[in-house]
Amino acid sequence: MKTALTIAGSDSSGGAGIQADIKTMTANGVYAMSAITALTAQNTTGVSGIMEVSPEFLKQQIDSIFTDIRPDAVKIGMVSSSELITAIADKLAEYEAKNIVVDPVMVATSGARLISDNAVETLKNRLLPMADILTPNIPEAEVLSGMKITTTDDMAAAAEEIRSTYHCAVLLKGGHHLNDANDLLCRSGGCRWFLGRRISNPNTHGTGCTLSSAIASNLAKGFDLDTSVERAKSYISGALGAMLDLGKGSGPMNHAFALTGEYGKECC
Repeated sequence: MKTALTIAGSDSSGGAGIQADIKTMTANGVYAMSAITALTAQNTTGVSGIMEVSPEFLKQQIDSIFTDIRPDAVKIGMVSSSELITAIADKLAEYEAKNIVVDPVMVATSGARLISDNAVETLKNRLLPMADILTPNIPEAEVLSGMKITTTDDMAAAAEEIRSTYHCAVLLKGGHHLNDANDLLCRSGGCRWFLGRRISNPNTHGTGCTLSSAIASNLAKGFDLDTSVERAKSYISGALGAMLDLGKGSGPMNHAFALTGEYGKECC
């Protein structure tokens, strides 16, 4: 069985972060492992508390994984401090990690910055150049490219700027009301649009975590980059289309929409 590691924060409500990543990886047929960067107290209405782990403990977690069950792919989510980013970069370099997917979580949907300028610079200098693919949304791509993105031509220019700067593939996600869920993949050899259908579902908590984890899962299984992105987009469309409705705010998706069999049956 192929394996994948997620390095991210814990979401106590289960819709994003480590919990969404593990559900996604399991649903996509790989064995999921985790190194937790922070604990959060949160639900569908917001985050009420964050407690980061120490860089030393994060390194211990990554050591424990790579020295026993080596991951075939690594997904990295939100990491809010320079020290933790450095710890991750050092360990991934030490173990020569493969198939690294970075979801560069820096800007909330509301536009609020989620990590400090210092941490952003460490992310740019240490972690992004190690990635095989980055999965920024439009606000994050604006930070990484230094460009304002208001059109599909802007998306193409920004994605190419990011690709050439960090020497990795870029999947620029076209949500945030710019287009109808169309994403642009730029990698060595050119760019390709992945057309999507916007699903009328207000419960979108954890979509970025889920997409990047699905890409990592498919890379772990040996699919090429284009196919991994295509399969990941199909999976997230199914999870959104299942129309799960939990919580008082922007709720989670149904990561298990495609699981069938004896142990998935409901009772009574």
